[in-house]
Amino acid sequence: MGEVELSCRAYVKMYLHSCLFPRCSINGLLLSSSPTGGAVCVTDCVPLLHSHLPLAPITQLALTQVDVWCSQTQQRIVGYYQANACVSDSSPTPCALKIADKISEQFDNAVLLMLDGSKMSPDYRVPPIVMYERKDSRWMLKDKHTIMLRHWEETQAIASQMLESGDHALLVDFDSHLDDITKDWTNQKLNTKIAELASPANGSM
Repeated sequence: MGEVELSCRAYVKMYLHSCLFPRCSINGLLLSSSPTGGAVCVTDCVPLLHSHLPLAPITQLALTQVDVWCSQTQQRIVGYYQANACVSDSSPTPCALKIADKISEQFDNAVLLMLDGSKMSPDYRVPPIVMYERKDSRWMLKDKHTIMLRHWEETQAIASQMLESGDHALLVDFDSHLDDITKDWTNQKLNTKIAELASPANGSM
Protein backbone atom coordinates (compact mmCIF):
# COMPACT_ATOMS: atom_id res chain seq x y z
CA MET A 1 0.00 0.00 0.00
CA GLY A 2 1.29 3.47 -0.92
CA GLU A 3 0.90 6.95 0.45
CA VAL A 4 -1.99 8.25 2.52
CA GLU A 5 -2.84 11.94 2.48
CA LEU A 6 -4.97 13.44 5.24
CA SER A 7 -6.88 16.65 4.52
CA CYS A 8 -7.21 19.64 6.80
CA ARG A 9 -10.96 19.04 7.16
CA ALA A 10 -10.56 15.38 8.14
CA TYR A 11 -7.89 16.08 10.76
CA VAL A 12 -9.65 19.09 12.31
CA LYS A 13 -12.91 17.16 12.72
CA MET A 14 -11.16 14.18 14.33
CA TYR A 15 -9.31 16.54 16.67
CA LEU A 16 -12.48 18.42 17.65
CA HIS A 17 -14.37 15.14 18.17
CA SER A 18 -11.71 14.02 20.62
CA CYS A 19 -11.71 17.42 22.39
CA LEU A 20 -15.51 17.48 22.67
CA PHE A 21 -15.48 14.21 24.63
CA PRO A 22 -12.09 14.29 26.40
CA ARG A 23 -12.87 11.51 28.88
CA CYS A 24 -14.38 9.15 26.34
CA SER A 25 -13.17 6.84 23.64
CA ILE A 26 -14.37 8.21 20.30
CA ASN A 27 -14.44 6.79 16.79
CA GLY A 28 -15.43 7.58 13.25
CA LEU A 29 -15.09 6.78 9.57
CA LEU A 30 -12.57 8.17 7.09
CA LEU A 31 -13.91 9.16 3.68
CA SER A 32 -12.43 9.91 0.28
CA SER A 33 -13.88 11.74 -2.70
CA SER A 34 -10.78 11.05 -4.80
CA PRO A 35 -10.68 8.50 -7.62
CA THR A 36 -9.46 5.02 -6.73
CA GLY A 37 -5.88 4.15 -7.56
CA GLY A 38 -2.68 5.83 -6.40
CA ALA A 39 -2.47 7.46 -2.97
CA VAL A 40 -5.40 7.21 -0.58
CA CYS A 41 -6.63 10.79 -0.04
CA VAL A 42 -8.72 11.09 3.13
CA THR A 43 -10.83 14.16 2.33
CA ASP A 44 -13.38 14.02 5.16
CA CYS A 45 -14.50 12.01 8.16
CA VAL A 46 -17.77 11.14 9.88
CA PRO A 47 -17.60 11.17 13.70
CA LEU A 48 -19.54 8.15 15.00
CA LEU A 49 -19.61 7.39 18.70
CA HIS A 50 -18.42 8.65 22.07
CA SER A 51 -19.97 5.92 24.20
CA HIS A 52 -20.38 2.15 23.96
CA LEU A 53 -17.96 1.83 21.03
CA PRO A 54 -18.23 -1.98 20.85
CA LEU A 55 -22.04 -1.84 20.54
CA ALA A 56 -22.47 -3.67 17.23
CA PRO A 57 -26.07 -2.67 16.27
CA ILE A 58 -25.34 1.08 16.47
CA THR A 59 -22.09 0.68 14.56
CA GLN A 60 -23.82 -1.34 11.84
CA LEU A 61 -26.63 1.24 11.59
CA ALA A 62 -24.07 4.04 11.28
CA LEU A 63 -22.01 2.17 8.65
CA THR A 64 -25.12 1.54 6.58
CA GLN A 65 -26.32 5.17 6.71
CA VAL A 66 -22.88 6.59 5.96
CA ASP A 67 -22.47 4.16 3.05
CA VAL A 68 -25.78 5.30 1.55
CA TRP A 69 -24.82 8.96 1.99
CA CYS A 70 -21.42 8.33 0.41
CA SER A 71 -23.00 6.74 -2.66
CA GLN A 72 -25.16 9.88 -3.04
CA THR A 73 -22.22 12.27 -2.68
CA GLN A 74 -19.56 10.46 -4.74
CA GLN A 75 -17.52 9.47 -1.69
CA ARG A 76 -16.41 6.16 -0.23
CA ILE A 77 -15.40 4.85 3.19
CA VAL A 78 -11.63 4.28 3.15
CA GLY A 79 -10.78 3.86 6.81
CA TYR A 80 -11.56 4.13 10.49
CA TYR A 81 -10.30 6.36 13.29
CA GLN A 82 -10.37 6.03 17.06
CA ALA A 83 -9.04 7.78 20.16
CA ASN A 84 -8.94 5.80 23.40
CA ALA A 85 -10.19 7.20 26.70
CA CYS A 86 -6.76 6.57 28.21
CA VAL A 87 -4.60 9.26 26.57
CA SER A 88 -1.40 7.26 26.95
CA ASP A 89 -2.88 4.32 25.01
CA SER A 90 -2.95 4.67 21.22
CA SER A 91 -3.10 0.97 20.42
CA PRO A 92 -6.05 -0.41 18.43
CA THR A 93 -8.72 -2.13 20.52
CA PRO A 94 -10.53 -5.32 19.39
CA CYS A 95 -13.45 -3.04 18.43
CA ALA A 96 -11.18 -0.90 16.22
CA LEU A 97 -9.70 -3.96 14.51
CA LYS A 98 -13.13 -5.47 13.91
CA ILE A 99 -14.56 -2.35 12.25
CA ALA A 100 -11.38 -1.77 10.24
CA ASP A 101 -11.56 -5.38 9.04
CA LYS A 102 -15.12 -4.79 7.87
CA ILE A 103 -14.08 -1.68 5.93
CA SER A 104 -11.11 -3.49 4.35
CA GLU A 105 -13.52 -6.07 2.93
CA GLN A 106 -14.97 -3.28 0.78
CA PHE A 107 -11.79 -1.24 0.21
CA ASP A 108 -8.45 -3.05 -0.17
CA ASN A 109 -6.27 -0.10 0.88
CA ALA A 110 -8.26 0.76 4.01
CA VAL A 111 -6.39 2.47 6.83
CA LEU A 112 -6.79 2.33 10.60
CA LEU A 113 -5.88 5.59 12.30
CA MET A 114 -5.39 5.99 16.04
CA LEU A 115 -5.20 9.45 17.62
CA ASP A 116 -2.40 9.72 20.17
CA GLY A 117 -3.93 11.63 23.08
CA SER A 118 -0.55 12.19 24.71
CA LYS A 119 0.57 14.31 21.74
CA MET A 120 -2.56 16.41 21.13
CA SER A 121 -1.16 19.67 22.53
CA PRO A 122 -1.30 22.67 20.13
CA ASP A 123 2.49 23.10 20.10
CA TYR A 124 3.27 19.51 19.09
CA ARG A 125 5.27 19.58 15.87
CA VAL A 126 4.01 16.44 14.15
CA PRO A 127 0.45 15.14 13.68
CA PRO A 128 -0.59 13.08 16.74
CA ILE A 129 -1.63 10.08 14.70
CA VAL A 130 -0.59 6.45 14.47
CA MET A 131 -1.65 4.71 11.27
CA TYR A 132 -1.97 1.04 10.44
CA GLU A 133 -2.39 -0.81 7.16
CA ARG A 134 -3.55 -4.36 6.53
CA LYS A 135 -0.86 -6.79 5.40
CA ASP A 136 -1.22 -10.56 5.24
CA SER A 137 -4.48 -10.51 7.24
CA ARG A 138 -2.92 -8.41 10.03
CA TRP A 139 -2.92 -4.69 10.86
CA MET A 140 0.67 -3.44 10.81
CA LEU A 141 2.15 -0.03 11.68
CA LYS A 142 2.46 2.09 8.58
CA ASP A 143 5.73 3.81 7.66
CA LYS A 144 5.44 7.44 8.87
CA HIS A 145 7.12 8.67 5.69
CA THR A 146 4.13 7.51 3.63
CA ILE A 147 1.63 9.59 5.66
CA MET A 148 1.12 13.15 4.47
CA LEU A 149 -0.70 16.04 6.08
CA ARG A 150 0.03 19.03 3.89
CA HIS A 151 0.06 22.47 5.53
CA TRP A 152 0.33 20.90 9.00
CA GLU A 153 1.05 24.19 10.79
CA GLU A 154 -1.98 25.85 9.21
CA THR A 155 -4.17 22.81 9.96
CA GLN A 156 -2.97 22.78 13.57
CA ALA A 157 -3.67 26.52 13.91
CA ILE A 158 -7.21 26.08 12.56
CA ALA A 159 -7.88 23.21 14.97
CA SER A 160 -6.60 25.24 17.94
CA GLN A 161 -8.53 28.36 16.90
CA MET A 162 -11.79 26.44 16.57
CA LEU A 163 -11.28 24.80 19.95
CA GLU A 164 -10.52 28.14 21.65
CA SER A 165 -13.58 29.79 20.10
CA GLY A 166 -15.85 26.93 21.18
CA ASP A 167 -16.59 25.80 17.63
CA HIS A 168 -16.01 22.18 18.65
CA ALA A 169 -19.52 22.38 20.13
CA LEU A 170 -20.81 22.52 16.53
CA LEU A 171 -19.58 18.98 15.90
CA VAL A 172 -22.27 16.32 15.77
CA ASP A 173 -21.38 12.64 15.95
CA PHE A 174 -23.74 9.78 15.16
CA ASP A 175 -24.33 9.22 18.88
CA SER A 176 -25.62 12.78 19.28
CA HIS A 177 -27.74 12.42 16.13
CA LEU A 178 -29.45 9.34 17.60
CA ASP A 179 -30.29 11.39 20.73
CA ASP A 180 -31.70 14.20 18.57
CA ILE A 181 -32.30 13.31 14.92
CA THR A 182 -32.53 17.00 13.92
CA LYS A 183 -28.76 17.21 14.44
CA ASP A 184 -26.73 16.85 11.23
CA TRP A 185 -24.11 14.07 11.48
CA THR A 186 -22.67 15.14 8.10
CA ASN A 187 -21.52 18.36 9.85
CA GLN A 188 -22.10 20.76 6.96
CA LYS A 189 -21.93 23.83 9.25
CA LEU A 190 -18.59 22.71 10.65
CA ASN A 191 -17.27 21.94 7.16
CA THR A 192 -18.16 25.48 6.06
CA LYS A 193 -16.43 26.96 9.11
CA ILE A 194 -13.24 24.97 8.44
CA ALA A 195 -13.31 26.02 4.78
CA GLU A 196 -13.64 29.69 5.79
CA LEU A 197 -10.61 29.46 8.07
CA ALA A 198 -8.43 27.49 5.66
CA SER A 199 -6.29 29.48 3.25
CA PRO A 200 -7.71 29.66 -0.28
CA ALA A 201 -4.23 28.62 -1.42
CA ASN A 202 -4.41 25.44 0.65
CA GLY A 203 -6.46 23.46 -1.83
CA SER A 204 -6.69 20.47 0.52
CA MET A 205 -9.70 21.18 2.69
